[in-house]
Order: sequence, then structure tokens, then C-alpha cells
Amino acid sequence: MSSVQHRLEEMRAEIENEVPADITITEVRYEGPELVIYTRDPKRFARDGDLVRKLASKLRKRITVRPDPAVLSKPDDAREQVLDVIPEEAGVTDLDFHLDTGEVVIEAEKPGMVIGRHGATLREITQEVGWTPEVVRTPPIESSTVKNVRNFLKQERNERRDILERIGRQIHREEMSDDEWVRITTLGCCREVGRASFIISTPETRVLVDCGDKPGAEDEVPYLQVPEALGSGANSLDAVVLTHAHLDHSALIPLLFKYGYDGPIYTTEPTRDLMGLLTLDYLDVAAKEGRTPPYESEMVREAIKHTVPLEYGDVTDIAPDIKLTLHNAGHILGSAIAHFHIGDGLYNVAFSGDIHYDDTRLFNGAVNEFPRVETLVLESTYGGRNDYQTDQEDSERKLKHTLRNTLERGGKVLVPAFAVGRSQEIMLVLEEAMREGEIPEVPVHLDGMIWEATAIHTTYPEYLRDDLRERIFHDDENPFLSEQFNHIDGGEEERQEVADGGPCIILSTSGMMEGGPILSWLELIADANDSTLVFVGYQAQGTLGRRIQNGRRDLPLGNGPRSSSVTLEMNVETVDGFSGHADRQGLENFVRTMNPRPEKVLCVHGDESSTTRRVIRSFVIRYRYDVTVRPS
Repeated sequence: MSSVQHRLEEMRAEIENEVPADITITEVRYEGPELVIYTRDPKRFARDGDLVRKLASKLRKRITVRPDPAVLSKPDDAREQVLDVIPEEAGVTDLDFHLDTGEVVIEAEKPGMVIGRHGATLREITQEVGWTPEVVRTPPIESSTVKNVRNFLKQERNERRDILERIGRQIHREEMSDDEWVRITTLGCCREVGRASFIISTPETRVLVDCGDKPGAEDEVPYLQVPEALGSGANSLDAVVLTHAHLDHSALIPLLFKYGYDGPIYTTEPTRDLMGLLTLDYLDVAAKEGRTPPYESEMVREAIKHTVPLEYGDVTDIAPDIKLTLHNAGHILGSAIAHFHIGDGLYNVAFSGDIHYDDTRLFNGAVNEFPRVETLVLESTYGGRNDYQTDQEDSERKLKHTLRNTLERGGKVLVPAFAVGRSQEIMLVLEEAMREGEIPEVPVHLDGMIWEATAIHTTYPEYLRDDLRERIFHDDENPFLSEQFNHIDGGEEERQEVADGGPCIILSTSGMMEGGPILSWLELIADANDSTLVFVGYQAQGTLGRRIQNGRRDLPLGNGPRSSSVTLEMNVETVDGFSGHADRQGLENFVRTMNPRPEKVLCVHGDESSTTRRVIRSFVIRYRYDVTVRPS
């Protein structure tokens, strides 16, 4: 008997000793980081709400209880019983029963009403029916990504269950070394923005944190060939942790599976969906530009299949000697600060990913309270000495002034925007400004992936800012459903109609103008001197957006046989303050108020000018930290 199986038998004995004698336990198994208990008496567990909590506390594991398939009622009978328990106002749109695990997936327009106060309705479902309910939200805006991910995971349930069991056994294997050390290896993202990728190594474990590309430099990828990463074989990695879905952090995650990786990806649920959306588009853009994609779409599906979604604040075993906790980073939907507790109190490391410290219209600010942190790996996109952004209220005032002037003279406003995060932030500003009469009511056209990304935002409102969430949940007002917003889904023909029409606002990808429909819009309206091109997000060195900001007006569009060029006659404005990144002051405030204060700060994810020793010297003097700039 393996050590893992022996430990499972021990825990089963402990469980049977703790539960009432008339409760029958039929199986105990690992599924990923969770311990799953199968029982012939699920209704008894549901009636005693404290029983699972007591077991979780005693065993120090995340526990899920499921009914033994032998005691399940027929799905047709259970369906009526489940619907009788759930309030009609919940808007149930689908029930999906899984006999192998005893779970019923309930899709509803208002999941909170299915869950009930403190989970009361869920417990009532199990008490009445015996099945274990799982609740998901029906997207208010239909999302092909969410639909495809859910259908794919449904089709792959059996294989995914095997994957999770294998992952669980790997997590709970016996430690083989008595040595104690921790090493952080940077594979990119140092003295540059992009290709974020790091390895945390211990004598027992290797964990990869992020694996992205570099905007504007397609051939610059993380140093995955080093021994700490894929150089020792892909399966030398125990786990991958993804902080958020932007391509400079996620683009090459599927590549790992091409090279043979077969382990878990830990991230939040919305990040999983957004990763699928953005990486598939990444492949599509590469093909359209005549470049050879680094992997196939099948690898994206493998990444999704191997993803283990975590919620903020859940402490999760991901290796024998590492616990992971994700915290809100305030950057984009589902973005996370990854906190690693290593060994039995040996060391704690937090990777900021990309953060925004202050609240925005869309998200609460980044969390900076942790049980312990010895080292903070901190992004520094806007970490330069003079990188202070405009106050958001001033930024919104300037944006509305620019919009009003352009629209009133009959022009159009073209906003290159990241599909995820900045677009939705701008949408909230536009919806309020039109509702309050601050700017003319005109159509707002959403092109590229912005509509689909917005649909994903509406699927996960629990990740949005508190007051926005309250507005959606309790006031039944969803600003993303405003009639002003129009999805451009008719291709070049519809774009031509918009270009020939009256004043409007166009939000289009890509945010740095490195591809996507924004280039089509430039071809159509670049010569419109009554219109305005407005930058609201960061433009990396080497990108077309940065070149325009620097004054270039003769613009090459695209690569390969379909390339062309235009002369830009539109007005050009940059409105700072809408970035999803903290500026210099925000970064300082994040670290200054961090509890506990870290012993060491490693500055990464910043241009050379943002991370030179001279630039951070004032930070060292002011806060007396050991601040290190990692070499490129």
C-alpha cells in the first residue's frame, strides 16, 4: 500500500470515528486539493451543518461530501423535487445531473436565491433529494466562452476526475527531503514589461508562476529551457499558478502542455474563462498575421481541463510543502495576488501579479494583509520616479471633456482598449455620463473581444466592486446591459456603415494597437480630422500605440502580405488614470501599509527606467526595505 493510500485509510478511520455511528462512509478519495467523502447518508450530513466544518478543522483539509451513487434517486424524480425547493424567482435555466458523483449542477439567473442564506437552500436540496447541488450563474449577456468551457468540462468529466485524483495523490505524497531552502528563479519579466514567469523551488517542489509573452516582441519568451523549468522535463513541475489572464502573464500557459506538462493550473474561475478567450484569440491573430502559432487550440483545451479554480481566501495545499492562497489584486476580473506558505512555517512569498491598490469603478483595491510575508515580488509597471497617474476623477473629467468636444463637432471617438478590464471600466464611465446628461447620447460600439469579455464579467459579478455588485444584485440594475452598447458582429461591412454614419464612440481591441480590429478602424477613419483617437491604457515600448503617442503619424498596419499603411490625421489624446496598474504612489502605499511588512521586495515587471537602482533608492531610504531589482 502506498503512503498516500495508507493516509487515506487513516483519515477514513478518523472520519468514521467522528461521525454518528449510523452514518455510513463508502469511500474517501482525493480530488485535487480536496478530500471527497462518499456516503450513503448525505441527508444526515446536510441536517448537521457543523459536521463538515468539524471534520475539515480536525483533518485540516478542504472537504466535500457526496452521495454514494447507489442511494441516488432517479434524475427525473429528483428534478421535480429540486425545483420545488428553489424559489421560482431564482430563474433556474438548467439542471444537469451527474450519476457518477451524485452532483446536480443548477444554472440560474440569480444563484444567490438557489444558495439561500448561509447555504440554507443548498442544504435543504440535499436533505430533500440526497443529491449534492453545485450552482452556476446564467450569463446575463450570452457568452460563447462560458458556454463552451462549461460544455467542454461536462464532456471531459470522467477524464477530469481521473486528473484530479492523480493531482490529489501528488499533492499528498510523502516528503522525500529533510533539507530546507526556498529559491525564486526569474524566467523573464525583469527590467521589462511582459513575459512574466517565475519558478519557486524547494527541495521537494517546483511551482511555475505565470507564463506570458512580451507585447510588441513576438520572439521574446520566458527562459523555459532552464533546468528549474522545462529543462528537467515538463513533469518536474508540480503546479502552475496563474495570477491573471492578460497575455503577458498567460499566453504561453498552453505551450506547457505541448511540451508534456500534465499537472494542475491554479487560478480563479473567471481567469480560467478569460485565459481561454485570450489565448484562442492569440492563436487567431498569429495566423492572420502569417506567423506560426506556438501551439494548437487543443493545448488551450488541455489547459482548461487541468485548471483547478480557487476562490479568494481559500488556503489550498498544492504540494507536500506548499500552501497557496489567492487574494484580490484589483487589476482585472479574477486577478490575484498569489501567497505561498512554504514548509511548516519556513518561509512565505507573495507574488503581486499586476495590482491596483485603490478602488476603481470596477474592482475593490488590492488586498495587502497576509498572515506572514518574508518576500514580496512586486510589479513596477508604473514604478518610475515620475510615474504618478492622474486622479481618477480628474481622468474621467478629461475623458468626458474630450468626448463631448469631439461628438458635438460631429466626429467619432476611437478608443483602443484591452478587452478585459479597461473596456469595462470605460463602459461604466460612459453609461453614467450619458445617463446623467454629461455627454451626448450616442451609440457605443464594442469591437473585437470586448463584448465577449463583458459577457464574462456579467457572469461573475461577485468579483466586482462592492457597490457595483450591490447595484446588480439588489437594485437589479446592470450597467453593462445599457441599450447604448452595440456589439459589432457584422465584420467589415458593419464597420464601414459605422464609419459612414454619425457621431459615435468605438471601443476596440487591441489595447496597444498591435493587431485586431483597431487596425481596421484606423484604415477607415484615420483621415477624419474631426475625430479623436484616445489612449486610456498603458502602451509598451515597441508597440504601435507607443509610437503614435511619441508622435508618429505614418503608420504601418499589420505584417505580411496583407499589410498596409495610413496617415493619421485624427486628433490624439492620452487620458491617464484608467490603468489597471498602481502608479508609483499606489505601489508605495501598497507596501507601506502592508501587514505584515515584508523583509525583502523584488521589483519586477517594469521598464528599465522604472527599476534601476537609482530610481528605487528613494524607496529604500523612505521605507528601509531590502529592495532588489532582478537582472534580466
